[in-house]
Amino acid sequence: MAVTRVLIVDDEKRIREMIREYISAAEEYQVEEAADGFEALDIFKLKGYDLIILDVMMPKMDGWSVCREIRKKSSVPIIMLTARGEEYDKLFGFELGVDDYIVKPFSPKELLARIKAIIRRSTKAGEQDYVKIDELEIDFNSRNVYVNGTLKMLTPKEYELLSFFVRNQNHVFNREQLLDSVWGYDFIGDDRTVDTHVKMLRENLEEYRNYIVTVWGVGYKFQSGVKK
Repeated sequence: MAVTRVLIVDDEKRIREMIREYISAAEEYQVEEAADGFEALDIFKLKGYDLIILDVMMPKMDGWSVCREIRKKSSVPIIMLTARGEEYDKLFGFELGVDDYIVKPFSPKELLARIKAIIRRSTKAGEQDYVKIDELEIDFNSRNVYVNGTLKMLTPKEYELLSFFVRNQNHVFNREQLLDSVWGYDFIGDDRTVDTHVKMLRENLEEYRNYIVTVWGVGYKFQSGVKK
């Protein structure tokens, strides 16, 4: 059985211990801890992780700053822990490259379910190695996307949304279906989150932006060859 390496970053020791105790009960998880952002970045540089659980509010360096630094070098999945549940905060986090959010206080059982969903999606992405549609290329092993040979810096959610669209070409999905399939759980909030991510993804796809087709009154689909 493959072992999933998880890094917990939180300044509250009781939170770290609670998470560690719960998810370590499953043999497939190997858990390490960091008490602040600087320690997390130092550990991250030395070791590889499959997922990071990252608190927003920490002394010395907050979670947003840690996320920015990690995203400069890695697309490792990140779950943010936050005491705030406002949509603005979530959208800000998604733009930085956060994969998921969980609001304190939270159920360890729910956190574990979200960890499993993210790892499952990441693993599934490796089933197909490579796709090229015109000059749009997706390397599923490295999670890299190229447009006309240029590497595009997609956020994890943008990548997962594009991957889902490409794997299901010409199928129309409404916003609720996209939230369920890409976010991996029943999203609590405004479904305009999907529209925000579609807009950002289109900007990155440049001349292929129209391959993501808006089906008015329904949702979106991916259809190659659509002209500007």
